[in-house]
Amino acid sequence: MKQSINILMLGGARRVSMAEQLIRSGQRLGYDVKIISYELMKEVPIAIIGEVIVGLKWSDPEVVSDISHICKEKEINMILPFVDGAIEVAARCKLELPNVFVPVIEPGLAEIMFDKVEAAKVFKEADLAIPRTYSVLNAEMPAIAKPRHGSASRGIKVFNTIEALMHLENLQDYLVQEYIANNREFTVDCYISQEGEILVTVPRLRMEIMGGEVTRTQTLRSERLIAMSRKVLEKFNFRGPVTLQFLEDLDSERFMLMEINPRLGGGVLCSIFAGAPITDYLIREALGMRVSPCDDWISGTLMARYQKEAIFFNNEPVKI
Repeated sequence: MKQSINILMLGGARRVSMAEQLIRSGQRLGYDVKIISYELMKEVPIAIIGEVIVGLKWSDPEVVSDISHICKEKEINMILPFVDGAIEVAARCKLELPNVFVPVIEPGLAEIMFDKVEAAKVFKEADLAIPRTYSVLNAEMPAIAKPRHGSASRGIKVFNTIEALMHLENLQDYLVQEYIANNREFTVDCYISQEGEILVTVPRLRMEIMGGEVTRTQTLRSERLIAMSRKVLEKFNFRGPVTLQFLEDLDSERFMLMEINPRLGGGVLCSIFAGAPITDYLIREALGMRVSPCDDWISGTLMARYQKEAIFFNNEPVKI
C-alpha cells in the first residue's frame, strides 16, 4: 500500500493542472498525493480533483487558527499558497506548524514584496535594476502609476502630463515610474531549496495576457536574465518557489526587475513541462529527500492555455 502526502492549497481554486502535476510527482516517488484546497466557496474547479474546504478570508484574525486546525485534522504534510494574500497567512502557519512543510518566506518580507512602493525602495537599496521611480515633484512624462497593493495589472494608469498625474486621487497609494512603451515582459520561474541553494531559474516570454494572467508563454534561455535572476534571489532570504517579473526596454536593451511574487506563478506549468522539476522539488523536500539543481530544461517550450468548464449539481462536481 502506497504512503500518502496530503497537500493543502491556499486559494488553489483554478490550479487543476498544478494539482495534477503534484499528483504525478508523488506517483514517481511511490506516493499517493491528496489535494485539499482552502477556499471561500465550495464550487471551484479544483473540486474536480481534490477536496474543497470552505474557510475564512485571508484578513480574518482567526484564519491561521482555522487552517492550523484543518492541518491537524487532515494530517496535512504541505501547505502551498496560490494567491498573494495567502502568502502572509502561510508564513504565519509555518510558525504554528513546525511539522508541516511550508515553503514560503518570513511574514515581514512577504508584506514588503506586496507593497510596490516599499518593494521598489528595497530593490533600489539592493542595487537591482528597476525602472526610474518618481515622486510627483520629479516625475518625467510619460509615466505609469500602479496601485501599491494591486495585482493582475488592475488599476494601472498612464499619464502624459504632470497636471493629469497630480489629479490622480490618493496619489500616495500608487508607485509612479517611467513608462516604457516599446517593451517585452518576462517571467522567471525559480526554486530555492530549504538550505538556500538556487536549484532552477527558467525565463519565459509573456506573449498573451488575460485578466493579469499569462495565456501564452514560451521559455527562453537568456543567460543575461538567468544571471540577473540569481542576483535578485541572492539578495533575499527566499525559500521554495519564487516568480520574478522583468521588463525589457527594447529601445535601450535594458532588463529591469518589476516585482517578486514569492509563490508559484500561474504560468509555471510551461517551465515544468520544459523540464524544470519544480513539483518534484516540492514533494522531495516535503519528504526530506535530496534535491539537485536543474539546468537542462528545454528553451522554446511554448504553452498556450485554454478554458475548461467545471460543472456542479447540488454543490458537487460532475465528471465531464
